[in-house]
Amino acid sequence: MTNRLALDHLTVTDTIPSQLVEVAAEVGCEAVCLFMRPMDVLPRMPHFELIGATAERRETRMRCEDLGVGIDLVYPFTLAGGNDIGAFLPALETAAYLGARAVNVLIYDRNPTRRLDAFGSFCGLVAAHGLEVAVEFYPLSQIRSLGEALDLVGQRLPGKVGINVDLLHLKRSGGEVSQLAAAPADLIRYAQYCDGVAIVEQSQWAWEASSQRVLPGAGVFDLAAFARALPQDVRASVELPQEDALSSGLPVVERARRAVTAVRAAIDPVRGLASSAALFK
Repeated sequence: MTNRLALDHLTVTDTIPSQLVEVAAEVGCEAVCLFMRPMDVLPRMPHFELIGATAERRETRMRCEDLGVGIDLVYPFTLAGGNDIGAFLPALETAAYLGARAVNVLIYDRNPTRRLDAFGSFCGLVAAHGLEVAVEFYPLSQIRSLGEALDLVGQRLPGKVGINVDLLHLKRSGGEVSQLAAAPADLIRYAQYCDGVAIVEQSQWAWEASSQRVLPGAGVFDLAAFARALPQDVRASVELPQEDALSSGLPVVERARRAVTAVRAAIDPVRGLASSAALFK
């Protein structure tokens, strides 16, 4: 693990990309993971136009440069049956313009052969834009677990391809931190921190993932063990949507600050306390 943290867009869903960058800088994050377009499943996200030669794209890049904030991951890239891989070109061009490091992909295609062929083509297109691919396993997708993700990225694929391990998805898929610790370090490209309660009905998994997770210390996940199981230099983000706090009117910076501070305290108590003191001066 490292102490470097990015702020994920889901933590403060009610921001546009350029605002997200400013909030990240204010709460001491070195990078962001951002959505490149609003999604219907995220009704709190304001409308914005980032893809193409837009004013918001220019503003986001300028704020990244001025504030020294990088872009670790960009969303959403979803592979389903019958995808036209070429349709991702405008988003990939914008990701490259913004200096993003990797694209995050979720896979829903039920046909194994077509799924692998499409994924290989997608990886080639991403590599041609100088970007990496991070596969996010998700128990409601067709790459449901760490094991399935390892099988996929272990294939012969173009470019730099690995896995984004979300602690929530690891737990909901029945996975254990010990499995992560045993995985090949070069295949673990990214990680996402949050906390959660022990049991959530499957019908609520999508809501939990996108809208309401638990601050570290209020749930049962062992964030410190998760951090120790990660490769030493892996990058990670705070992905902690807080619909309850948003609905109550807690300002965006305060929501981001409490999420980041809680994660830092959970994964590295000594440095976390120092970070907390600095943030609240």
